[in-house]
Amino acid sequence: MHLKPYKKNFIINTIEKDFKKNDIPMINIGDSIKMSILVQEGNKQRVQNVEGVIISKNKSQLSTTITIRKTLQNIGVERVYLIHSPLIQNIKIVRKAKVRRAKLYYLRSRSGKATRLKTKFN
Repeated sequence: MHLKPYKKNFIINTIEKDFKKNDIPMINIGDSIKMSILVQEGNKQRVQNVEGVIISKNKSQLSTTITIRKTLQNIGVERVYLIHSPLIQNIKIVRKAKVRRAKLYYLRSRSGKATRLKTKFN
């Protein structure tokens, strides 16, 4: 049995609706955020705090991802996180930035004060 394209999308959307989070703030490229993530180590769980700048965002319904970049001991570390993952407990925006790019990959080649972004005031 073949389903029409709009039928497929309806079925997918109804299934994804149960797993989507509604308490996610409006996250944009260039925002500095803090997140609390549940980490499983063996049979123990702990909460790990992650902080950094969002350098890219991939929007695709339930599998929306963000790439967070932070500098640890002069080494840049990037991680990709699923926004709607049940392991992410909360997301808090620390600072909003004024950017003119969709992807901030140019921050990879910069270090120190050159990585600062202009603050956006509302």
